[in-house]
Amino acid sequence: MQRFLKTCIQNSWMLWERGFKWTSRFRCWNTFQFGICTVMIRKHRGARIVCEDSTIIREGDWIGEIHLNNHTVLQLIRTSGPDLAAIQSARLLRKSMQQISRAFDSQPEFRRVSALVGISLLHRGLIHGLGFETQTMKPDLFQKITTSYLRLLLSALHPEGRGRIGRRTEVLIPMRLVHTRMSLNTRFSGGRMERAQAAGE
Repeated sequence: MQRFLKTCIQNSWMLWERGFKWTSRFRCWNTFQFGICTVMIRKHRGARIVCEDSTIIREGDWIGEIHLNNHTVLQLIRTSGPDLAAIQSARLLRKSMQQISRAFDSQPEFRRVSALVGISLLHRGLIHGLGFETQTMKPDLFQKITTSYLRLLLSALHPEGRGRIGRRTEVLIPMRLVHTRMSLNTRFSGGRMERAQAAGE
């Protein structure tokens, strides 16, 4: 019975996400699918973002907002279990990042995009070796809403539900992930990615 309820919750969440993704099309200029990732090209709103390589993202600048395909993650969890699913998701994300980097170099829609930006709770393990810059979010209403939403998402997807959240509350803090055009090129251009994989990064 408990497993049935969990499945119902997960299916309901995926249905809600599908609707949210559909409505999100109206707040972005273009949307692209790269493997396990969706990238929405839109204008940055809010305070400026100062990056480690001195890139400054100002309000009105074009960014690529990156999202993980939670439906794919859920399927991996259901078929392989949460631990193996995390490893598989990281591998798929690595492949997606290679595709995104190539898009920044070759697709005309990305020519004016200054950075790839996302928000994640799982920044400690999922993005290891991908070169994302992590930034603490400003403690405001948006940060609180984002924290609640992402923790609720994790509890819906993970088999242990809220028990998973309760044991890791102190580390489940959302962080902004940033890859500027310059850092993407540095990280993934040429044989950089292949050398990183060979070195076990």
